[in-house]
Amino acid sequence: MKCGTKSLLALSVIFALTACDGDDGKDGQAGTNGTDGLNGSAGQTGSKGSDGANGLTSLVNQASLSMGNEHCYFGGVALQSGIDKDNNGALNESEISQTNYVCQPSPVTNQGSPLPYTAMRGDLQNGDIAGSTFEVRNGGYGSDMVAHPTNNTQFYALTDRGPNATYTGDYGKGKKFPTPDYTPRIGLFELQNNGQIVKLKEILLKRPDGTPITGLPNSSDLGGTGETPYDADGAPILVDNTKPYDAQSNPLKLDDYGLDGEGLVALKDGSFWISDEYGPHIVHYDANGVELSRINAFANDDRVALHLPAEFANRRANRGMEGLAITPDEKTLVGVMQSTLYNPSKAVKDLDIVRIVTVNLETKAVGQYLYKQEKNQNSNSGIVALSASEFLVIERDGAFYNTTPDAMKRIYKINLSDATNLEEIASSPQIMQDEQLGLVMNGKTLEEVVMEQGWDALNDAGIVPVSKSLVLDLVEQVSYPHDKLEGMWLIDNSRLGVLNDDDFATWSTNGMLEQKYLDAGKTQVDGNRLYLFEGLSLSK
Repeated sequence: MKCGTKSLLALSVIFALTACDGDDGKDGQAGTNGTDGLNGSAGQTGSKGSDGANGLTSLVNQASLSMGNEHCYFGGVALQSGIDKDNNGALNESEISQTNYVCQPSPVTNQGSPLPYTAMRGDLQNGDIAGSTFEVRNGGYGSDMVAHPTNNTQFYALTDRGPNATYTGDYGKGKKFPTPDYTPRIGLFELQNNGQIVKLKEILLKRPDGTPITGLPNSSDLGGTGETPYDADGAPILVDNTKPYDAQSNPLKLDDYGLDGEGLVALKDGSFWISDEYGPHIVHYDANGVELSRINAFANDDRVALHLPAEFANRRANRGMEGLAITPDEKTLVGVMQSTLYNPSKAVKDLDIVRIVTVNLETKAVGQYLYKQEKNQNSNSGIVALSASEFLVIERDGAFYNTTPDAMKRIYKINLSDATNLEEIASSPQIMQDEQLGLVMNGKTLEEVVMEQGWDALNDAGIVPVSKSLVLDLVEQVSYPHDKLEGMWLIDNSRLGVLNDDDFATWSTNGMLEQKYLDAGKTQVDGNRLYLFEGLSLSK
């Protein structure tokens, strides 16, 4: 009985446990990772791939640049680089992808480069300096300069009538000519890459028959202003200096072909045009300096087929046509007078009105324009063409910077296209053309109108001068020491050379010949010097 009861109880307990399971317990913490196994052994090396194609080679060339190069004016080096596309080991023109330039700097300093010269004579007493003599120099190449038409390292330069100095003697006012047989000339010069200047040749100016001209004055009917020629001792220069003066049989020696050259044009055919301040005359010379033709304002000059307006004969003595240019197409001459015309008389001397004349060599048409100076009695002493209507013009005073710090030596750009052509103004009761005086307003010359009423009166009448803008102030840039800035050499769109007139290093004080100096202490002799300005914004 006891054994049966125990089995039943055990079975009940087992049943109860089986029917009622409890909740799961929480996970235990993760165990630490085991250590990595050993790396397997390397596999076998694969087979070698085929070689790639060879790459292209980059090459660099170095080329020397000579004097006058468009990129490096004084020479230098061009570094050309690119890919050798045809693999021939050379950089062909078509393979150049980039060019860099290393240029030589300009060797022309702010003191300029001197032109060469020789001495014509050195025996004359040097003014009032006791026991001193001076050189009359065969420089004088500064009345004008102009670019060689085809060689940008060369320029032509012009002399005037020769060494001279103001003097009044027994035969009236005139000039001393210490070398009276001097022949005015053109020099051809070359600028070297070291800054030195070499004279290559001289061209003496000649009459149509080939004989040399002189710089002696013209007769009064053909542009002379009554200047008496004297020698260095103050004696009159006569037709025959071995005989006494006689107005009929042995008069003063004059030269109607004599030229006081001031403006120079060089043409591509080798010929030249020169303007002067005797007539003024504009004379055409061949490549050897022989006269071909001339233009002036004198109706009775049978050498002339084309005349300037008659009022140009009223030029102020020694201030004639100081500058001459030609348009780039070589068709039109453009001349500028130095100062105000004595039109109708010297009463208008102290003014700022200057005339510009144009002469079309093909159509023979003549134009005339006005220029307003910065100061009364300044000098316009050079002109060069940039285009058919734009020009560079020199305007200066006559002072030396070393003794006059506010001296003026400037270059302006002018434009004719917006100015009034005096030759095209229609006549009216108030404005008309006079045969001898040119355009007049109510009977007054334009010079008289400006003197009495000012420029506003011209403007009110519709007469507008050429426009102008400052390009270069030489006193400001280089303390320019010379009195006579007169020549311009347009090299390219950014470079301009200028040249001074040294008067053959000859001067005078109270009629006494002496050396020409730049300073009051008389230590610096004036000489022709080329100054070069770069980095300008010029259009050519």
